[in-house]
Amino acid sequence: MANTPQARKRVRQNEERRLRNKHHKSRMRTAIKKVEKAVAEGDKQAAESALEPAVSIVDHVASKGAIHRNTAARTVSRLTRKVQQLS
Repeated sequence: MANTPQARKRVRQNEERRLRNKHHKSRMRTAIKKVEKAVAEGDKQAAESALEPAVSIVDHVASKGAIHRNTAARTVSRLTRKVQQLS
């Protein structure tokens, strides 16, 4: 158990950040799944319309530090490639 005031504050901050990161990552995964579902169905129109918000959300999550920027770049690259291969 945290005994010092600094340690208690750290516990509070870590919990707040964990919940914030959890929210961002969940939102990101949902957006990615929408794109992948459209790609799996072969619906290029839906995939392209879902790609733009997904890229935006992934970049936003990376800017907040919930995921690494290289992870974000790799995710965006893979999604974009999947959508482009539909044509």
